Amino acid sequence: MNVTRHFSDTRTDEGRVRILVQSGQFVLDAEGPGWQRRSVHANLGDVTLELAWLPGLGAGLYSAALDDIARQVQLDGGARSGADLPGAA
Repeated sequence: MNVTRHFSDTRTDEGRVRILVQSGQFVLDAEGPGWQRRSVHANLGDVTLELAWLPGLGAGLYSAALDDIARQVQLDGGARSGADLPGAA
């Protein structure tokens, strides 16, 4: 059975970044005014790199999404979430 789980959901005036876990992979679903991106990644490090490269994603939404991801990793535990986040302190 394929169960989809919400990992994080960040919303600001600039747009929305949602990360789902499905079949052991992370699904990035990001959108804002005039743009939308959906991609599948093996780990959260790849998700954060994808976010960094999105041309429509503003600094405020990017920062809020990273904060939400880091918070969720602390709640979930890094080992289960593949949470080797580049740039994380």
